[in-house]
Formats: sequence, structure tokens, C-alpha cells
Amino acid sequence: MASWRQDILYNLRRLFRAPVFVLTVVLSIGIGVAANVTIFSMVNRFVLRPAPVGDPATLMALHTTHDGDRCCNNFSMPLYEDVRDQAKSFSGVAAYYELLPASIGGKGNPERVWGQSTTTNFFDVAQLPMTFGRGFNSGETRSPVIVLSYNLWRQRFNADPNIVGKSVSVSGHPYTVVGVTAPAFHGIDQILYAQFWVPLGNIDQLTNTLPHHDGRDFHWLAVIGRLNPGITHAQASAELSTMAKRFAVSYPKTDKGIGFRFEQAGSLPPRQASSVLMFLGMLAVVSLLVLCIACANVANLLLARAADRQREMAVRLALGATRARLLRQTLIESILLSLGGGVFGALLSLWATRGLSSMHLPAPVPLDISVGFDWRVLTYAFAISVISGLLCGAIPAWIASRPLVANSLKGEDSLARPGNRFSLRNVLVVSQVAMSVVLLCATGLFLRSLDNAANIDVGFRKHGVLMMAVDPSLHGYTPQHTVQFLDQLRDRVAAIPGVTSAAITDITPLSGGGRSDGFSVPGHKSDKSIPTAELYMATPGYLETMGIPLVAGRDLGRENPTGQKVAIISESMAAALFGKENPIGQHVNGAGVDYEVIGIAKNIKARTLGEDLRPVLYRSLDQSIGSDPSGMGYSLLVHTSGSSASVAAAVRQTIHSMDPTLAIFNAETIETHLRNALFLPRLAGTLFGIFGLSGLLLASIGLYGVMSYSVSRRRQEIGVRMALGAQIAEVQRLFVGKGMKLVVIAVAIGLPTAFAVSKFASSVLYGVRPHDLFTFTAVPLLLLAVALLACWAPARRAAAVNPIEALRCDG
Repeated sequence: MASWRQDILYNLRRLFRAPVFVLTVVLSIGIGVAANVTIFSMVNRFVLRPAPVGDPATLMALHTTHDGDRCCNNFSMPLYEDVRDQAKSFSGVAAYYELLPASIGGKGNPERVWGQSTTTNFFDVAQLPMTFGRGFNSGETRSPVIVLSYNLWRQRFNADPNIVGKSVSVSGHPYTVVGVTAPAFHGIDQILYAQFWVPLGNIDQLTNTLPHHDGRDFHWLAVIGRLNPGITHAQASAELSTMAKRFAVSYPKTDKGIGFRFEQAGSLPPRQASSVLMFLGMLAVVSLLVLCIACANVANLLLARAADRQREMAVRLALGATRARLLRQTLIESILLSLGGGVFGALLSLWATRGLSSMHLPAPVPLDISVGFDWRVLTYAFAISVISGLLCGAIPAWIASRPLVANSLKGEDSLARPGNRFSLRNVLVVSQVAMSVVLLCATGLFLRSLDNAANIDVGFRKHGVLMMAVDPSLHGYTPQHTVQFLDQLRDRVAAIPGVTSAAITDITPLSGGGRSDGFSVPGHKSDKSIPTAELYMATPGYLETMGIPLVAGRDLGRENPTGQKVAIISESMAAALFGKENPIGQHVNGAGVDYEVIGIAKNIKARTLGEDLRPVLYRSLDQSIGSDPSGMGYSLLVHTSGSSASVAAAVRQTIHSMDPTLAIFNAETIETHLRNALFLPRLAGTLFGIFGLSGLLLASIGLYGVMSYSVSRRRQEIGVRMALGAQIAEVQRLFVGKGMKLVVIAVAIGLPTAFAVSKFASSVLYGVRPHDLFTFTAVPLLLLAVALLACWAPARRAAAVNPIEALRCDG
């Protein structure tokens, strides 16, 4: 231990005497570590981290499957009860409704929150720890009791330590608080953000969007189960399979072809898992490229340092030092440097994850996509720092500890012998630049994708629209009363100075999706139909407010709620159902509802920016709200002639003057909404942009270092050349040509590799081909320009060498 301590202190003293070298290495490794730690923190958050429940390994999320749909589906209430009562592999099975909207009282104005309605055994099965109080008792199925999330308790109730037992207003109904969850828990699903929990028997009181939910054909419950001790996944799966066959025989009308699947609770939903994993995998590969470039850069610096220490090492060997001791000392130096880089990288990654957490998805429900640090991330940062230090320092340490003693004592450099035209340092530089080509090509593709996404024609206004949502149904409004309230609200807001028009809808476009149905043309000779079309409720003035052109027919008016239902369809829906026929006056049928087509509107982007055009049907809100109420509330859309933010206060005041108990939520401008809709291309463009610039900077530094080292080792040769009449331009060409030769070789290797790799990014690019000609032309030219600059600076220094001083130098 004394020997190790001595070596560490010795290396620290040496490093303190070389601050520029230390800073360069720490920055290089820090950039590579930061890239990898940032991506790993995302992988840890969405893939590795278990749900914050007791013994997460034995808590399973159960799904139903059906013939032709081998994925994830919810349970009906009778099916859940059958599994709960008959499954012996599970010590407990609980169910919950995933998203229940509510308006909750507390500090300040009422706030829109989302919670979950659960069976009374939910907290027992999940083994959830509580900050205060308890979960639900078995006899509280219909009791007005509530469990608050830790964050809701802090924000709305000022972290009142005596909150248990107090009454709070939930959508106008009094509920008694019985518990506050642990800080980390906001639901089994780690992306959905639940803020309260009530017993399942209260669901009819808090929502009117679940009619006939007790039937066996209505699947609406998410289910979790706790495996019994000693029960394997295979045993549980076999039992569920046997039960599925039994249910299929007992209930052939609803359960024929049914099956079950399960995975650890809190895992990514199967439908989204493959795309998320592919995207994270791409980012992981790119971050490793950045680290490899950084390691090559540091290895080059350490090789130069090893060359400078050849004489020192020879002297120490001559005085009796062992090669193992010299090897250990040199490796300790590289590990100390890498740990310093790891600390810098972790701090840089902490800043980066905060930036990523500030991004928002354009969803009407609360999502938690925050990324942070925990012990796994810190362990990974430490491990990757040590491994980087070993990889960077292994070869330089081996070379430094094995000098040719006789040659080194005379000052000869064993790493730069005459005739060695392609040294290890050159190989590292070629590797750096080649990897930078791949990285920069990916960066170019994603930046062009972001630019294209920002310029996509969404089909509606991009400026001058303010959006605010309310949900009168949470406060006991009947459908008729809700229609009256929304009509009055629209009229009053339209009269506010600066407001051009106003309208109401159930969900705004590019919010990730809402209601959709299949449609057909009844009695049509060619039996035309489409599998899905997006449905939007709309009031008069919706198309004008959103800036969606009406191509033919008329706009929605104040339609008779009990009369013939009418609709406006998009051009794509008209083409799919009617071809070249005129749709006006004809009928379409979806989910058993008959609509008369009164107009055709221009196409819009409905769910996401990158989608193909979807068929869209706009139906009258007055005619639809009674039979199909929105579970997401109703959005007020306000088109203003000036700044949207300038009328926001007046709109809020109007809403509160009509009903001060209503919570206002999802308040934002259309500009903010569209910016959030660019989440995926912004995320990819930001990360790849940072990684690409980092790789370019590191490769340029590495190339500059190699050329500078070459100049320093050939000072005598340069002096001889100039003494014999060589011109300054010739000396400059000598070194620039050498550097550019390395770059050309690297580009020749990197470009085909980038070309082959780019096809894997095709699914996340917007309007850009994976083999984009502009990108694959601009990147090599940019790299050659930067490389030329990196080579020219050392070449200029070489040309400035004084021949007399160079010839006097002893090497």
C-alpha cells in the first residue's frame, strides 16, 4: 500500500506541473464520458429502473391477448375478478383505471390533476411504502377516501403534516385523505404521471366516460399481480394459459381466442418498447463513437508524453527500477486523468439531463419523462472512466516502460524512427477522423430532419392561436348544461378586444391522438370503407380559428342536437371513401353513428408530424357531447390579431367569471404546442448536434497534436532543408500534405461506413433520405476544411523555424 500511495503522489506531482496537458485530457475524456453517461441515464430511466414498489422483481403487469393481436390489452371487470379469484400463482391481483381526470382544491385556484381509480388491495399488492397514513381498507370500495401523491401534497397542500383525516374537494365532491405516497411513486407505469388514487367504486361519481363498464366485453382495467414465493414465470404462464382455455369455453362470445402475457411491472409497454429501444440503441452507438474519438485523442497525447519520457525511463531502468513498476506508474497516471475526466463528464451530463427533462411531449395527459442520476448512473460513470483510462493508457504505458535503454540515453526517440512512415499515432488520427465522418454524417441527417420537420405543412395555423382547456363535466355539468356553458364561453371570448375568432374542440391536433373509428359508406355499390379516421368535436368557427381551408360545402353551425348528425371530412377521407364522386350530401357510418357529409376540409397532420396523412372527420360538438363525452376536457381555441399572450389574462378572467370552481389546464400558445410536437426531431437533432461537434473538435485537436508533434521531432530536418535553400511554402506544403493525406484516408474509410450505417436511421428521419446527397457531400468538405486549418497552423510554425537555432538543437 505504501508503494501504491507513493506512485499516486508521484503522478499527482507530475500532473500539477503540466496543467495544459491535464486540462486537454480531462476535457477530452470528460466530453466522451458525458455523452455516454447522458445516454445511459436515459436507458436507466426508461429501461433498467424498476417501479418504486416493494420487491419489484415479483410484481407483474398482466395483459390480455387475442387472436391476431399478440400485444397488450386491458381486462374487463369480470375477467379481472375471475383471474383474481382463481389464479394460485399470485399472492394478490389488483386492478386500476390508468387515468382519471379531476379538479382538485387546495392552495390557489382549482387545478386539473390526473389520478387513478384502484381496487382496495392495490397498495397491498404493490407493497407501497407511505409517507403518511395508509392505503385503502377492504371495506372502502365505495368510500370517499383519497391517497395523495407526495408532489401533489407538497404543491397543493403546502406539505401539511396533518393532512391525513382532512377533507379535500375532488371535482366538487368531499374526499377524506387517508394517505400520502412515497416521493418516488406516481403510478406503476413510470411515464404516466398519476397524482391521486381513489377506490374503484367512486369512478361513476368522478367520470361519465365509462358507460356499461361492468360488462365482460368492455376492457378498461390495467392489472398487476404479485408472484407467490417460489413460483417461476413459466409456472405462472402455464397456469394463466390453462385459465384462458377455460374462459374461452365458458364465455365463447367474449373470451374466445383470449390469452395472457405478463412482464415486470413498470417495464416499457410492449407496443412502444421496440421503437424506444431502437432509438436509445442508436444514441448509445453514437455516444460510444464520441468516447472512442476522445480515447484516441488522449492515447495520442499519452504517446507523445511517453516519447518525451524515453530518456527518463531509460535512466530509471539503468538505476534498477523494474519495468512492472514503471508500467504501473504510467497506468496510474492515465487512470487519474480519466477519473478527473469522469468527474467533469458527470457534471456535464447532470447539466445535459436537466436540459432533456425540460422538454415536453405534446400530450393531453401528464407524462413524466424526466431524466436524473441515481447510483446506477454514478456507478456507470465511474466504471466507464476507469475503463477509458486503461484503454487510453495501456499502449503508451507499455511503450514508455520498455525503452531501448542505449538509444534513449543518447536522446533518440524510439517512437519516431526514420522510415516509420505510418506510426501508431497516425493510425489513431485516421481512426478519429473516420469515426468523426460517421458521426458528422449522422448529425447532418438529423439536423436536416429537424429543419424539415419545422417546415412541414401541418395544415393549420402556426401563429396567433391561444389554447386553454376546461372540463365542466367534472363538476356535475350535464351534457346539455356543458353545451350551454361552452357556447356562452365561446361567445364571450369572441367579444374580447383583439380576438378575431374563437371555437371549442375536444382535442387539438398533434396531441398524440384522440378518438378514432372505422368508417364505411352505407349502401355504396363498391362497399368503400377505411379502418380508422381521426374524430374531432368542433363548434362553429373551428375551421376559421384553426386556419383550415374549407374546400367544398359549408361549415358547422349551431346544429340541432337531436337532428341528423353532420360532419366535415378531410380531403384524404373523401378520396378514400368516395374517390372522384362528390361526397357532399352523402352519408358515412362509424361506430354505429350515421353522419351526413356537409363539407370537405384540407388535410392536416392529426397525431404526429411524421405521419402519413390520416383521414379526419369533424363532427358537431353540440350533437356529439351527449352520446360521446370527451374524457380529456374541452379546449378553447382563440385566434388573435396580435400577441396570443396579451389576451390570455382576459380569457382566464372570463372563464372564472362564469364558474370560479373550474380548473384551467393545458394553457399554451400554438407556437409552444408545435414546438413540443417537434420533441423527437428536437431531441435527436440536439443530441446528435452536440455529439457531432464534439467529435469534430476532438478529431481536430488530435490532428493538430500529431502535426505539432511531427514539427517538434523534425526541427533539425527542417533546419537542414531551409539551410539548403528550401522555401517557406515548400516546408508548409510538406506538413500540410502529410496531414491531409491522413484525412483523405480517413474520409475514404468513414464515408462508406456512414453510408451503410445511415439506413438504420430511416424510421426517425423527417423528409430526408438516409443517403442524402447534400449531407454526404457537405460533411467531407467541412471535415477537409477543418482538417486543413488544423494542419496549417503547425505547418506555419514549421516554416518559421530559424535554421541556425534548429541545427544547434540536440534533438
